[in-house]
Amino acid sequence: MGAGSSRYRQIGAVLRRHGLGVLAGVLGLGGLVPFHRGALGHARQEDPYTNPEHVRVALEELGPTFVKLGQILSTRHDLLPAAWVAEFAKLQDDVAAAPWEGIRDVLREELGADPEHVFAQFDPVPLAAASIGQAYAATLHDGTEVVVKVRRPGVVAQVHEDLDILRNLADRADRRWDTIRQYDLPGLVEEFSRTLRAELDYLQEARNAERFAQEFAHAARVRIPRVHGETTTSRVLTLERMSGVRIDDLEGLDAAGIDRVALARLGADIVLTMVFDNRFFHADPHPGNMFVQPDGALALIDFGMVGELTEQTTDGLAGIVLAFTRDDPDTLTTALIELSRTADVVDRAGLRQAITAFTARYRGRSLSEISLAIMLQQLLGILQQHQLHLPQETALLFKVLMMAEGTAARLDPDFQMLDALQPYAEQLTRAQLSLPALARRWARAGADTGALLTELPATLSRLRHLLEDGGFEVHLRATELEPLVGRAERVGNRVVAGMIAAALISGIGTLVGGNTKWRSREGVLIGAGTGTIGALGSYLLWTLRRRRPRP
Repeated sequence: MGAGSSRYRQIGAVLRRHGLGVLAGVLGLGGLVPFHRGALGHARQEDPYTNPEHVRVALEELGPTFVKLGQILSTRHDLLPAAWVAEFAKLQDDVAAAPWEGIRDVLREELGADPEHVFAQFDPVPLAAASIGQAYAATLHDGTEVVVKVRRPGVVAQVHEDLDILRNLADRADRRWDTIRQYDLPGLVEEFSRTLRAELDYLQEARNAERFAQEFAHAARVRIPRVHGETTTSRVLTLERMSGVRIDDLEGLDAAGIDRVALARLGADIVLTMVFDNRFFHADPHPGNMFVQPDGALALIDFGMVGELTEQTTDGLAGIVLAFTRDDPDTLTTALIELSRTADVVDRAGLRQAITAFTARYRGRSLSEISLAIMLQQLLGILQQHQLHLPQETALLFKVLMMAEGTAARLDPDFQMLDALQPYAEQLTRAQLSLPALARRWARAGADTGALLTELPATLSRLRHLLEDGGFEVHLRATELEPLVGRAERVGNRVVAGMIAAALISGIGTLVGGNTKWRSREGVLIGAGTGTIGALGSYLLWTLRRRRPRP
């Protein structure tokens, strides 16, 4: 196993100690350590820990990479049972502080001088110590109070080694364990690797903070700490220090005279604006990252973990919202399948039946009677039962929405997240039905059709070889081929017309929404577009009637 064999042995030893010998065997670690015969679901009779607890403790013992892995898994209600998600949510990124001497060396190497010279004051006792970095209080020479985050020495090499090991173990498990194959473990590890590597780079976190500051530049009640670029590198991050009362400190908020009802709505609106307006959101909005200012404004910190929704994912979410509000199980089933991924054939009928029962639970109920968190957990449970897995960004989004609802409900027991979400959902569904959105979907359909047509010759060639090899026999008479040819021609007509219409709509959208000199011609353009699309539709109807046999 190369230079990392000692780390493999360490992982094997930790698994053995927690009675996970069979798991280690599946991962190919059985030859490194003599395991006891223990397996998930077969704990010793006197064992005070459950299997999820054993795995959670094992992750903590294995260090920062595995702690982060568990934290990501705590967002995956679509992959894991509720007991496992709840246990992994207990993982705290809080470890013993690294020695000051090593931190001092990092500061000197990165900033070119001792911290006492770079800063007017620097407290060597950390404010917090996490697995990747430590935070310190300092003061700039102009009197500005800042927080300096310093990456722990040696953590990058350890994380990179662990990620390589995780990729290797995921590939092994995917080959050896039929049950795990449906989860695309290598793909999940790759997503996790990208997330963790981004957290290692403090320059990326600085860019995230600056982007949030730009997005909320005109929001008077939202505070994002300023990045001090002159003392920021990939290993050191200097941010304006945000003071205030933690958002979950109810006694402190009441003592400061903060309106908790208004604060609950503010916190929810900030999260919903990130998600639905900016499509770029803070992926770890726990109460320790939110501080209430004396004037009632809300300050956010810690921008290492973020989520960003693609245009296609946003369209998919809009489709789900639209189908749910219309009480349309068929469309909702299709939207969920398109948003998710699976290694198996989807039992569409079974999924539709589950979705129909799901929507029936909420039929006729007002928004004030519905908990978003419970609704999302039920929906994620349905996805899990049918082996449908969400993209990591979407899973993070659902987790963020549930966390936001929990924080707001603690501030105001009468708070209803769906009431706050309604205007954003309406805006999302309106955008889904807008001309530019329709043009995007037509354009994607055209691209998919183009790819299909490109692959068609190779597919037909493979089919011809299969037929020549005697794979199966097909008996068709010429009279039976004519309807097939007719249908193919009609499909071809629609594909071509659809691609032309998509290009036309896209062009109109670009012209109308772009240069102002075209806006005066908006009516002419839309009229021309409508006429052309109508002509295409007439052509298609004519071709249908032409092929229909006369009575």
